[in-house]
Amino acid sequence: MATAGKVIKCKAAVLWEQNKPFSIEEVEVAPPKAKEVRIKILATGICRSDDHVMKGTLASKFPVIVGHEAVGVVESIGEGVTTVKPGDKVIPLFAPQCRECKSCRNPDANLCIMSDFTGRGVLADGTTRFTCRGKTVYHFASTSTFTEYTVVDEFAVVKIDDAAPSEKICLLGCAFSTGYGAAVKTGKVTPGSTCAVFGLGGVGLSVIMGCKLAGASRIIGIDLNKDKFEKAMAVGATECISPKDFTKPISEVLSEMTEDSVDYSFEAIGHLETMIDALKSCQKNYGTCVLVGVPPPAKMLAYDPMLLFMGRTWKGCIFGGWKSRDHVPKLVTDFMAKKFDLDQLITHVLPFKSIQEGFELLNSGKSIRTVLTF
Repeated sequence: MATAGKVIKCKAAVLWEQNKPFSIEEVEVAPPKAKEVRIKILATGICRSDDHVMKGTLASKFPVIVGHEAVGVVESIGEGVTTVKPGDKVIPLFAPQCRECKSCRNPDANLCIMSDFTGRGVLADGTTRFTCRGKTVYHFASTSTFTEYTVVDEFAVVKIDDAAPSEKICLLGCAFSTGYGAAVKTGKVTPGSTCAVFGLGGVGLSVIMGCKLAGASRIIGIDLNKDKFEKAMAVGATECISPKDFTKPISEVLSEMTEDSVDYSFEAIGHLETMIDALKSCQKNYGTCVLVGVPPPAKMLAYDPMLLFMGRTWKGCIFGGWKSRDHVPKLVTDFMAKKFDLDQLITHVLPFKSIQEGFELLNSGKSIRTVLTF
């Protein structure tokens, strides 16, 4: 492309500091260095994790360009890049796969050593490709997709089917893959089982879709916001309850509803209290509880060890357990084959300039997933 090797000036949503709104700025995006890829973003979803950066509950350096759930087209590549080429449709990967570290080589692991969940804010070489007003702007989670152009390391991007619709398939960059994988890959839900899902946002609904596809016979959705119940039922929940309707702990309510046989429970919120509720809710001897929501930083979780001693399994879940570069193209293929429907998760599609409105919809509970298009 004509822009290859040149600095690109484009629009991006910059967070200059914590607890401040996005500022749409003209930024400079440097060309990719060796083993890097520059991407023109086509569509990007708004995720709660991006909001966590704004509010300081997820580590990041400032100023920063957040966003991590997107689809784009490769604009140019650096020296040595072999897995993608200019013009390829791609998904940037906040959970990268270098294919060389111990986790990448382990068939049961997917937390690559190159993952940036600690807020380093730089690419593999220790520098950034963004500047604005003469200042360095940091990257977020190996991706930074709230911008017309971004640069990622080759291990943090994967080629997908060119025919996949960008405004839908971007959800495979985070929300759907995370929730769906929590059920079918990490939790390994079995046919005929009973599941309880705490939190009915985009990730929680994706967990429900995974439980349904895995053949669960009973799927109970739990949320304080009853406005989410209709959507949860539409994607596969068999019933929904709100803790506000009961005086006793929700774990006791679920035990009575299911005769103490919730086989799988999923926490898709990220609150310490609901993490314990979810653990208590699954069957005490053989139940499995999967933590899907991002936990708050610098917080310690206290619980009765008897909850685990009796036989429960407690699992964490990054990106649904998928090895991103291996599995995301297969998930795209499954979507194209109509194995699952992403339309049910998308409530709003807005132009990129309306990003602040998208976050207001998120924080008011009026949206499931808002997708921004460029």
